[in-house]
Amino acid sequence: MAKGPWDKDIVVIGGGAAGMTAAQYGARANLDTLLLERYAFGGQALIISELENYPGFSEMITGFDFSQRMEQQARNFGAELVVNEVLKLEREGELFSIKTKTGVVRTPSVILATGAVHRPLGVEGEERLIGRGVSYCASCDGPFFKGKKILVVGGGDAACDEAHYLSNLSDKIVLIHRRAEFRAQDALANRVRNNGNIEVRLSQVALEVLGENKVQKVRLKDLATDKVYEEEFDAVFIFVGSIPITDLAFPEVEKDGQGFIEVNEHMESAVPGFFAIGDARRTPFRQLAVGVGDAALAAHAAAHRVEDLSAVG
Repeated sequence: MAKGPWDKDIVVIGGGAAGMTAAQYGARANLDTLLLERYAFGGQALIISELENYPGFSEMITGFDFSQRMEQQARNFGAELVVNEVLKLEREGELFSIKTKTGVVRTPSVILATGAVHRPLGVEGEERLIGRGVSYCASCDGPFFKGKKILVVGGGDAACDEAHYLSNLSDKIVLIHRRAEFRAQDALANRVRNNGNIEVRLSQVALEVLGENKVQKVRLKDLATDKVYEEEFDAVFIFVGSIPITDLAFPEVEKDGQGFIEVNEHMESAVPGFFAIGDARRTPFRQLAVGVGDAALAAHAAAHRVEDLSAVG
């Protein structure tokens, strides 16, 4: 039962690792907690083939198995996890009204854990050839290109991690990055540099993806020499950042230049009771462990808000 004149004490929107952690902590605090996820519980963690740096797991675990464990743990504590899409958020005094496809839920605390989507390169041929050699998920589409020549675009953690995964499927991996140095953590960058199946080309960009019904070539540019050239590839895997899914946020919520939500040390936005965690918020480091930490802080602060409003009500 909810502790006040509302339907749920805490509503979490988004069922990735951060969202499920927030639901777990909310339920563990004996609060009526609902998590709404429009697709599948696990979020981007579902596509991780080898999760090796999450604390507590000495052996690698797949993102799918990891997500299933998190989902079950949240349910064990009593959180309600439902597949349902949130259509609109409104404020009603101290409360929030959440309109979903099946009805309306009123709550004093909303934790936004909607994450982010992959940022496209925005070059000619990219959108047209998605699913025909252009991909944003190595574990999803990599097996279709075993032994083939693959271009990986990006220089961050995701690009290095996915290039490493692809190197187990083919010995013809080329990784390009527009900068002269990687943005990835040293451990990931060094693993790529020392991988004999990966050719690293820094200060290079992709200008166009070429092909009729599938990827056949990519037009590239060497930024150091201004040389433009074409090279044959069977696939292009793109990892150049993320676009936050924050369209549900209120106009009063502050965002940075890229659309990530600004929050305080409690993960609370400029709107009291509206929290943002994980890849939806502005953070200098995007990792599962960071999102999970965000979630614990947000759920803790949300619990205090529920107790305060319950006392007043």
